Amino acid sequence: MDEIETSFPAWSLSVNECLKHYNVKLEKGLSTYDVDKQREIHGFNELTQEKGKPLWQLVIQQFDDMLVKILLIAAFISFVLAYFEQNETKESGFEAYVEPVVIVLILILNAFVGVWQETNAEKALEALTQMQCEYCKTMRDGYLVPDLPARDLVPGDIVELRVGDKVPADMRVAVLKTSTLRVEQSSLTGESVPVLKQTQPVLVKDCDLQAKDNMVFGGTTIVNGSCICIVVNTGMDSEIGEIQKQIHEASLEESDTPLKKKLDEFGNNLTRVIGFVCLAVWVINYKYFLKWETVNGLPTNIQFSFEKCTFYFKTAVALAVAAIPEGLPAVITTCLALGTRKMAQKNAIMRKLASVETLGCTTVICSDKTGTLTTNQMSVTEVLTFGGKTTALRMFRVEGTTYDPKDGGIVDWDCFNMDANLQAVAEICAVCNDAGVYCNGRVFKVTGLPTEAALKVLVEKMGVPDIKARKKIHGLQIMANYLIDNNNVKLGWFKTVLYVFLVLVNVFFLIFFLLSAGCCEWWTKRSKRVGTLELDRVCKSMSVIVREPSGHNRLLVKGAVESVLDRSSHLQLADGSVVPIDEPCRQLLLSRHVEMSSKGLRCLGLAYKDNLGELSDYTGKHHPGHKKLVDPTCYGSIETDLVFIGVVGLRDPPREEVKFAIEECHGAGIEVMVITGDYKSTAEAICMEIGLFHEGEDLRGKSFTSKEFMGLSGSQQRDILSKPGGKVFSRAEPRHKQEIVRMLKEMGEVVAMTGDGVNDAPALKLADIGIAMGITGTEVAKEASDMVLADDNFSTIVSAIGEGRSIYNNMKAFIRYMISSNVGEVISIFLTAVLGIPECMIPVQLLWVNLVTDGPPATALGFSPADVDIMRKPPRKSTDPLINSWVLFRYLVIGSYVGIATVGVFVIWYTQPSFMGIDLIQDGHTPVSLSQLRNWGNCSNWHDFTVTPFSVSGNRVISFSNPCDYFTMGKVKAMTLSLSVLVAIEMFNSLNALSEDNSLITMPPWRNPYLLIAMVVSFSLHCLILYVPFLADVFGIVPLGLNEWLLVILVSSPVILIDEVLKTVARSRKRFKKVKIA
Repeated sequence: MDEIETSFPAWSLSVNECLKHYNVKLEKGLSTYDVDKQREIHGFNELTQEKGKPLWQLVIQQFDDMLVKILLIAAFISFVLAYFEQNETKESGFEAYVEPVVIVLILILNAFVGVWQETNAEKALEALTQMQCEYCKTMRDGYLVPDLPARDLVPGDIVELRVGDKVPADMRVAVLKTSTLRVEQSSLTGESVPVLKQTQPVLVKDCDLQAKDNMVFGGTTIVNGSCICIVVNTGMDSEIGEIQKQIHEASLEESDTPLKKKLDEFGNNLTRVIGFVCLAVWVINYKYFLKWETVNGLPTNIQFSFEKCTFYFKTAVALAVAAIPEGLPAVITTCLALGTRKMAQKNAIMRKLASVETLGCTTVICSDKTGTLTTNQMSVTEVLTFGGKTTALRMFRVEGTTYDPKDGGIVDWDCFNMDANLQAVAEICAVCNDAGVYCNGRVFKVTGLPTEAALKVLVEKMGVPDIKARKKIHGLQIMANYLIDNNNVKLGWFKTVLYVFLVLVNVFFLIFFLLSAGCCEWWTKRSKRVGTLELDRVCKSMSVIVREPSGHNRLLVKGAVESVLDRSSHLQLADGSVVPIDEPCRQLLLSRHVEMSSKGLRCLGLAYKDNLGELSDYTGKHHPGHKKLVDPTCYGSIETDLVFIGVVGLRDPPREEVKFAIEECHGAGIEVMVITGDYKSTAEAICMEIGLFHEGEDLRGKSFTSKEFMGLSGSQQRDILSKPGGKVFSRAEPRHKQEIVRMLKEMGEVVAMTGDGVNDAPALKLADIGIAMGITGTEVAKEASDMVLADDNFSTIVSAIGEGRSIYNNMKAFIRYMISSNVGEVISIFLTAVLGIPECMIPVQLLWVNLVTDGPPATALGFSPADVDIMRKPPRKSTDPLINSWVLFRYLVIGSYVGIATVGVFVIWYTQPSFMGIDLIQDGHTPVSLSQLRNWGNCSNWHDFTVTPFSVSGNRVISFSNPCDYFTMGKVKAMTLSLSVLVAIEMFNSLNALSEDNSLITMPPWRNPYLLIAMVVSFSLHCLILYVPFLADVFGIVPLGLNEWLLVILVSSPVILIDEVLKTVARSRKRFKKVKIA
């Protein structure tokens, strides 16, 4: 029964058949028994809320990442070692726990951000429920229930709808209580204007949603008329319920962003490398904690030192801490956040941080047409009228793309003293019209239908035939413009306030007066409207009866060209004479109409009639002929024997900047596909105009209706989508958009999808980047999207893609920087273990470098300006590695130098009295040989080994009761030198990261002043821990003197020269490859 009910094709059956199916009568409604029976089958009329993941599951999910797991293990081991070390030393300081606590805090912060994003993503489903109405007027048990909760509706219920009502379920229109019924359903179907509804069956069972003109759908709104309907589908069986299912399914199909995949891949590789190197470091040093003697080939007298084993295990853990870029998640988040801020300034509002980077590798943009590629403001572009004879047609071209009458004008317009034919055009456009145009500050907006508003704007551009009235209107317009534009006068504060007040008052009254004394108002006062024949689906026209200045009534008609022309017997020439329409003239008009339609114009025919019979003296609803005006079946007899005036061509014009944006997409290797609910010819014409197709281009295989495309086999569909060049899909439904996006993603494309309606939400959710319209978009679409366009403009998407590419490049720069730094730290620890010298740095120092000292320069690299040719390069492939083999080699070389310099300065301090003219022993420390340094563990066995106390800055003296403490307590200055060299060398290395291949000569540091500031901040933080005693004790370091700083700079600066040589090699390799390809 349930399956039968939900698939009931009510639109294809008559009203009586629908009533019979539900066993209900219009005047009685369902009985209580029938309601209960239906509810058992269908349940309540509500959208079921999908159960989201519990909070604990979301939190655990955030730790399902390889880098995070490594950090967790490192934090746990660090905590355990710190605990045992504290027990051994009997100290209770917090310093030992700094490292694990900081790591855990970072992970908690990342988990919080992840959980917030997950919960935010489900708001699209919540927004759908807000579209449902709460109460409705329903017939039950023979009584009208005025406020029945919409939740209680069941299929078969009889519901009355009026203007302003929100439709509570999918319903079949049974009776029209007014001559016309219009429903605003653009959010569901994408139609740009309210749709006329009727009661006759649609004799196609498998028809588009748009074609079901006898159905009203849940969540839509009645904008004109009233009706009685039969409920057909409720809750999850309704169209809005289907959309909720699709949104939920799309959310389950969401995949990781390209950056997330790259970082996961990087984390997996890093895990293997870290595991291998840590094990190698521990094994290499086995001789220090495991000793034995060999007797007869067998090990005997095995000695194991747990203390030294633990020490080298700690060294391996320190290496892991050094290898893991702990600051990477924080720096990436900061960079993406800065990217969202920059994009917001360009009208692209990012709802998800990770989407900023995904934009940069977008390969396909699937764009809606209306409001995105076009202005979503109808405007007249052509006016076709008659000249002096029936074969002489005049075509006037009209410029302007907005509702502002001053935007453009009529090209070569010299008809201020308008002839009779043009006066009739202006009169019909102004008076046979229910729209209004008003100025809200500097922006012109409309009330009523956009098509009719465009006709009023045309009248304002045409002017009026009365010279005196025309001069008066023109003078008022000049005064209004002067008062609006002149608001920059420099006055005192009181005079400024007074001036602004007077200007606002004057502008308000002037604009009000202009609208009441403009050209349209002049025509409406001249030809007073006394009656209306509403837009009729059969006649396809709207008419008004007006009282002319002569005192007689005239019928003014506008409507579909073929329909108006069929009912016209005469036409009016330029001089006002009326002549019969012959067949050649009719064919000429129809051919010109086809020509205009092929350009994507929506054409309206204009006509009038003077001989109105019994309506010739019609004055209002008390007239005997009024009954004809309220009966649509009489309209055909009234609107006959018309005098044809001409044709007006309108369109929703493309935005001016879109053509350049399409060219940018072509240059950037991004394919553009237009998916629209509009007609095929209109879509093709717009695509020609914006440069997606060339003039005269063969569109076979490039332009399809969605039904045509979906009728092809899967392999044919993939072949079409994979071919280069633009494509357009017209008459698209939500499921078609979703299927196209799904196919593109399966083909490996990174898809950006635009949309504004509820119907677009599933496709927005499924796309890699869902882009909702900020002005015309519904809340459901915005909540399902990753990005919202504040200006609904296609060129903003292209600008955002360029910004996304720039952000990715900057992220690669700081990732390269951080990895090269971490490689240096790993190599320094590895060299320490291999050489057998005391450890140069302790874990807390490495953590400080990775999180604090490296952080500001890495973040500042995110501010680097974009390359000038960023949108002239193809999008990177999602399979491209984050770091290629050459870059890895380069930074292994740089990292090797970092490690050698860090360990080298430690060795130099211990073994050399001076280095390149710098006196190192003026502090009084005792130089030792390299052999002694490497075998410091055997110090207790050395005879006559003595050391002298030495001084550090601040008149502090370090002395030793046991000479062997010289290699543990006494290494504090050597360790400080190693840490300072590491910090300095990484500051210089950040300059190298400014550009992957460009020299510092062509890309100087001041191109990114934020980086210079960050370097100063990082060095200041390093000096802070050096020269503040409490912090120096925490980090186990001492202040340095001038000589030591000279040594630090001398050892650190060569990293710039090394990378400059490597960049030169890289540029040569690229030039060689280009020559080879050529």
